Amino acid sequence: MGKSAILFPGQGAQSVGMGWECYDANPRVREMYAQANEVVGYDLTEICFEGPKEKLDSTVYSQPAIFLTSMAGVLALQETDSTLVSAFEAAAGLSLGEYTALVFAGALSFEDGLKLVQYRGRMMQEASDRTSSGMVSILGLDVELVQSLCDQIQDCGVIQIANYLCPGNTVVSGTKEACARITVLATEAGAMKVVPLAVAGAFHTPIMEPAQDKMRIAIENTEFKSPRIPVISNVDVCEHKEPNEIREILIQQICSPVRWEESMRWLLANEFDTFYEIAPGRVLRGLMKRINRKVSLN
Repeated sequence: MGKSAILFPGQGAQSVGMGWECYDANPRVREMYAQANEVVGYDLTEICFEGPKEKLDSTVYSQPAIFLTSMAGVLALQETDSTLVSAFEAAAGLSLGEYTALVFAGALSFEDGLKLVQYRGRMMQEASDRTSSGMVSILGLDVELVQSLCDQIQDCGVIQIANYLCPGNTVVSGTKEACARITVLATEAGAMKVVPLAVAGAFHTPIMEPAQDKMRIAIENTEFKSPRIPVISNVDVCEHKEPNEIREILIQQICSPVRWEESMRWLLANEFDTFYEIAPGRVLRGLMKRINRKVSLN
């Protein structure tokens, strides 16, 4: 018999109004939102439900907003089907979502997780403001070809694969000049679609090193515990049980590529065949369909 895993989305999954149904239907969820407002020091609830979109999409607000929405989704699911929630035998989260996965697995408290995510968003925004940079989604090209295109334009500045999402779906990060150049090259190479992403800067590259340095201090001063279930790391596609290992992997994650496809294949190879994506969005289900269509997706 197969096993089930819970998956948490990253930045880009946000939308104005996300989480409202859980909030409206569940008093405990409303208490969680009130607690989150106190932790971050502003009305995060209002930003989640009313926006405006431009504010919600900013890195400073989208990261804590997505984290909160996902944790509220977990709480709502716990209220309706606690047996299902207790049956999850592993967790994974895409970039930002790895923090949510660690909270779900008991390695980090909700309050500490929210504080770290809030600080992470601020530091990544500050690092982005220092260098004109961005990210580009490339659909329909093999990852080897995308890497070759990156290698060809190193004279344009930093450019590298930031997200290995699924077959034919790769995201690159780099300076604005390099992003513009690879958009042209990928289109000429036959990409199905090349889309500049609406993000603050080149996440998961050395451009984020100032954020990584600041996050190191915050993470090292936060209490972590051994997770009760495996949490698959974006950085090295491994589970880490020791708190100090988890700290180091989260620090590295700021500048390291997100190895999402490999993480999902690790779960598949370890007999996981049922996956639950917690709100907001359905991005991770779409990626899994490209990796393995035979699994159960919820």
